[in-house]
Amino acid sequence: MARIRISGGEWRSRLINVPDKIPGLRPTPDRVRVTLFNWLGQDLTGLDCLDLFAGSGVLGFEAASRGAARVTLVERDPGAFAALQQSAHQLGGEKSEQTEQLELIRADALKFAASAARRYDLIFLDPPYHQGWLERVAPLLPCLTKPGARLYVESEAGEAAAALGEWRSVRSGRAGQVFYQLLEQA
Repeated sequence: MARIRISGGEWRSRLINVPDKIPGLRPTPDRVRVTLFNWLGQDLTGLDCLDLFAGSGVLGFEAASRGAARVTLVERDPGAFAALQQSAHQLGGEKSEQTEQLELIRADALKFAASAARRYDLIFLDPPYHQGWLERVAPLLPCLTKPGARLYVESEAGEAAAALGEWRSVRSGRAGQVFYQLLEQA
């Protein structure tokens, strides 16, 4: 099992576990996370965040570390979900109230998105590549987002998320094979 470091906030420098035998699991690189949270501002106090394809959970844990009021992490793979639970427990230690802001849900991303009762200020979308997940989740975004919400999207091609329904890229970058973008409603 590999480990990656949280780059900022209350849990800065804490390590989380990343299973290394799950096909397609690609934790967001440190350099990309630093850029993303510079774009967002380091303080996410009061925001409701959704990490819809949580994987390692590093984006959701970074948001919680920076003060997000509630972070929902959705992952369907049982191995990845078990690692999320372990990391959340380690971050909270014996004081579980430190992780009350984390909500871990083992579910299919599309089924969760179609039935979610909550709306979010910030949604992280880093789905498995080459499977059409972004196109399938796009119609569900209006039911998931609050007014003024933003999306962070990672994809295998820059144009894959440049326009996602009503959403348009306002910031973008590339790190190796990863294209990443911050989107806002047009």
